[in-house]
Amino acid sequence: MTLEGTRDRSVTSARAVLEKAGFYVTDTHSVRPTSFDLMARRDSTLVIVKILKNIDALDAQEANRLRELSRLFGAEVLVVGQASGATDLENGVVYYRYGVPILTEASLEEYLLEGVPPFLFSSPGGIFVRVDGDRLRALREAHNLSLGALASVAGVSRRTIQLYEGGGGAEVDVVERLERFLQEPIAEAIDLLSALTGVSPRRDSSEEPAAQAGTRDKDEKPSGPSAPPRRLARTGDPLRDGVFRQLDAMGWEVHVTIRSPFDAFTRGTPGGAQEFVLTGVGTLRSAQHRAEVLSGLARVAEGHAVFVVGDAARRKDVEGVPVVTTQELRRTRARDEFFELIEERESW
Repeated sequence: MTLEGTRDRSVTSARAVLEKAGFYVTDTHSVRPTSFDLMARRDSTLVIVKILKNIDALDAQEANRLRELSRLFGAEVLVVGQASGATDLENGVVYYRYGVPILTEASLEEYLLEGVPPFLFSSPGGIFVRVDGDRLRALREAHNLSLGALASVAGVSRRTIQLYEGGGGAEVDVVERLERFLQEPIAEAIDLLSALTGVSPRRDSSEEPAAQAGTRDKDEKPSGPSAPPRRLARTGDPLRDGVFRQLDAMGWEVHVTIRSPFDAFTRGTPGGAQEFVLTGVGTLRSAQHRAEVLSGLARVAEGHAVFVVGDAARRKDVEGVPVVTTQELRRTRARDEFFELIEERESW
């Protein structure tokens, strides 16, 4: 089987796991280039999924694109991988690259279908467990133990116990010693999909998922909230740049995207309500190629999509995605008027 065939199979398998877990899923990997392969929603939880055979292929730029899409959509990002270099990833362990969590398909299946969250994360120096710091402190105080006494039991320093009580990670054998002594669990599960549950894609959410704190690779700098994206970044394409300038002039907030099925994430408040529109720009032929993916993304993310074409088009939509010509766009001056045109032509 070819490498692409193996990847297709992995995407199909991950999609099946998500669907079994009750997610409504759309597939984007048929459109190239794209930074992600699946988008899935279950209730208020929206997830962007990237499939990789070797997680070393996830570089800083690609991770930043995923994090930016996460921020725009109010979604969680997961990477499903198989190996790092020549070494297979371990099941039940969460790996982090540039702030993006990575796990195996088996771990994803255990998490979503069996309700077994991962407890372990990979960090420089080995595999660690996140400690429930509040619980550890409460147990220590209930047993009337000093920091030094508990440190002796664990075989670590007083300062390290303080770090554990602050929610830091601990080596597996240390946690096992503490749990045996205290006769209570102190390991904290990594709930990968809880951090942004309930966050609307119409609001900014630039905070990292809580499970990421303290789990970055040693060559990474701690990353705080994402910087505000540059508006109207030049693409070098006169058609796209012209469309984005017109949308901006209407009062839309335009976020140009790279390696995405849509060319811009466009957000605004037509009629006073927060809405977003996944905006594609190009020819009618390119609209026909991308429309199915755009409509799927818009439905899953609970937003809208539009394709602006530079050539004349008799069709008002493709696969339910509204088609608007540049001439129509120039005649549309108000943000609300443009949004009404989109709603009139939507047919999904």
